[in-house]
Formats: sequence, structure tokens, C-alpha cells
Amino acid sequence: MKPAHRSEQGAQGEEPQPLAAPLNAYLDYARVQRRLAPRSLVIYADALLRLQDLAGQSGMALLTLRPHQARSLAAKLHGEIELGPRSMALHLSVWRGLYRWLGAERLVEINPFDGLRAPKAAKPLPKALAVDDAVQLANFSSSSADAAQAVDARLEARDRCMVELLYGCGLRVSELVGLDAQAGPASLGWIDLQAAEATVLGKGSKRRSVPIGAAAMAALVQWLQVRGQLARSDEPALLVGQRGARLGAVQIRASLKARALAAGMPTHVHPHMLRHSFASHILQSSGDLRAVQELLGHAHITTTQIYTQLDFQHLAKIYDAAHPRAKKKQ
Repeated sequence: MKPAHRSEQGAQGEEPQPLAAPLNAYLDYARVQRRLAPRSLVIYADALLRLQDLAGQSGMALLTLRPHQARSLAAKLHGEIELGPRSMALHLSVWRGLYRWLGAERLVEINPFDGLRAPKAAKPLPKALAVDDAVQLANFSSSSADAAQAVDARLEARDRCMVELLYGCGLRVSELVGLDAQAGPASLGWIDLQAAEATVLGKGSKRRSVPIGAAAMAALVQWLQVRGQLARSDEPALLVGQRGARLGAVQIRASLKARALAAGMPTHVHPHMLRHSFASHILQSSGDLRAVQELLGHAHITTTQIYTQLDFQHLAKIYDAAHPRAKKKQ
């Protein structure tokens, strides 16, 4: 493998700096034994070169690096180079892996980066549609002449069913992909029309049943009336494509994106945004966090609690718009 160097150095006209032999050997190990992707190897090479640079500038020998020196190098990532928490975490992960390998090769006695962690990155709040936008997306119907064609009408019925199940039931895209039109011996998930429920297989192979509301049931029934005209005779999947086979997650994302654009949504819409919208709107209406946890299939209530922040943002906007004391004096 050729010695690695940072692309920005070459762009500035500087001579590419080769990695020291042990670091280059680790990069070869990551390429051959761990089979890292080319992009990952570039990231590893950059992190290793940064370690070499920082240690060299501070007069530290890499093979005798001590924990207090490792902490000093980590501090430089944050203070001098001003890396964010995620980039810091990535660098420290590469450096820990390097010293783990050096230890296995008996080139170092300790891993100075063991136990050293980057500052926690602030978790961004999930993005949810406003209620009116979510309803508009679900109710959207193409008015173009081409939509009158049989196959387009079928796909439109399918896509409306898709949106209603994502937003009306709070499903993950993987759960939607796994739904069969009815229960079968190999089904991961299925629809029970009589009980108005969808049974899905969530994270950790945990099953749960979620109610299907009236609007989603109407869209589901409409789709099932034409599904047989598209689906192969032996295809159990609820949602199928034009070739009659089960829709995959990529196809669902693409269909949802196209529908959202046609419906004039103010932002890019993806399947998980509809799940966020479901949780946020249920919480705004009921205030029952435990119920939202059960409906979403979260193992821990702490995962669901992020929606209380969205709920507070919603209430704060109402307050700012309606309360006379919230308005600034002119």
C-alpha cells in the first residue's frame, strides 16, 4: 500500500507526508484483514496522520505514548483543531484500534487511549411534519391526466396506503417492508383486517401489534382491491411494485419522496419522518408517553422521551403566538 497523506496537504502544494512504518502496517492490516472500504481507509489514514503530526509536534514517541499524553493529544483535537464531538469520536476510535493492534503485535505495552472518550454530541431533535402537512400528504391525489391510467391509479392507491401506514401506525420502514397481506407461516408481519391491526417485527426481533385507524383502513382496503392486479400469485407482500414483487426500503423511500414533492411538502420527507410525526402528534393530543412508547415499540422510555421536547416546542410556539405576555413590545 502506498503511504497515506491528507488530500488538503497536496492541494496546498506541500510534500505528502508518509505514515511511519507501524502506522502504515496497521493501515495495511485494516485493508487486508478487516477489509475496510476505500472511503473508510481514507478516513483511517487521515486520523493516523493527524496522530503522527500531533505527537511529532509535541515531541511524543508513538510507541511509548502514555495515558496523560494521549489525553493531551485528544485535547488538541478539541482545542486547536476544533473538531466536533463526532469527528473526535471517530479519531479516538481509530487511535484506540491502532494501539489495540500494536499491543497484539507486542509493539506497545499499554493502550493509552483506553477509556478516553470524546465529548457527547448533542442529539438533534427528530424532524416531524406539522399536522396539516401530514394530513395533506396522506390525502394527496394526483390530478394529472396520466394518473387515470390503470397502473398509475393502482400505484397511487399503494402509495397512499404506504403513507397512511407509516404515519397512521408509526411503523419503521423495515416493518412496513416486512408486512404481508395476511398472516402466513413465514410472515415477519401481517395485516389483520378484522381486528384492524398490523402485527410487525421490530428491533430486537420483538413483535408488536398496532391499531390501524379509520383513514389508514380505508386506504388499505382501497389498495387491497387492486393489489391482486399487480402482485404475483405467490407473492405474500402487502406492498408490491410494478413487477409484482415485494417493495424494498429504497423503493419506498423513492416513492415517498416523489409523492411529497408532488404534494408540495415544505421539506424533504422520508419514512422515519412520518414515524416521528406519528409519535409527536399522538403525544401532543394525549400526553401519554407510555402509550407512545408501546406504539413505537421502544424498549426504553428514555428513547421515547425525546418527543416530549418536540411537544414542548409545539406548546412554546402556541404560547409565543397567542399569549399577550409573550409578544415583544413595539
